[in-house]
Amino acid sequence: MQSIYPALVTLAAYLIGSLSFAVIVSRLMGLNDPRTYGSGNPGATNVLRSGNKAAAVLTLVLDALKGFVPVLLVKLYGPQFELDEGTLALVALAAFLGHLWPVFFRFKGGKGVATAAGVLLGLNPWLGLATLATWVIIAAFTRYSSLAALVAAAFAPFYQVLIWGSGPIAVAVFGMGALLVWRHRANIQKLLNGTESKLGQKSTGAAHAIKTAAHHSHKHSHKHGAKS
Repeated sequence: MQSIYPALVTLAAYLIGSLSFAVIVSRLMGLNDPRTYGSGNPGATNVLRSGNKAAAVLTLVLDALKGFVPVLLVKLYGPQFELDEGTLALVALAAFLGHLWPVFFRFKGGKGVATAAGVLLGLNPWLGLATLATWVIIAAFTRYSSLAALVAAAFAPFYQVLIWGSGPIAVAVFGMGALLVWRHRANIQKLLNGTESKLGQKSTGAAHAIKTAAHHSHKHSHKHGAKS
């Protein structure tokens, strides 16, 4: 029976990762679907472009937790079910892949930055903090979330191998880093073209929608006043 545990926990991690909280939180808070404006990416950075900071923070925390919790549970309780480091690495990758290709949302997910951060914190808090510090430094200086993610993704495997050595965990971290870079290929092109949006900048689509709504509201009020 124990031989099936690795497959079960890996599947569970993937299903948890498949919960696209950018979409879920936006629906619950009455916001537009984040896949319909800005970058179209269901992630915290794009939710922030809606102008609702609370929704963006909630999305960020929940996306990180869905990577952190499955990994932490396997770390804490895995040994009693004979789950080794290889299974831990698979669970880490599965939660991350769930965010990228969520089964509940037609396999159209986000880029995985927050979920990857949660996974790294679960695997090794020091590795997670070092990677997060890298992201914060680049984001603070450049205001580009995508550039910060790319640099952090490149440095995470380097930190792992240099400080904690190679093995299944290193392979998982390298895999996540490579996928993060690949998922940001459109952002790389925008960065090269100088058209990438900065942190906190509202999307053109969102701004246009707000202006249009305000215009219609003003027009309606004017007509109503003229009739009276």
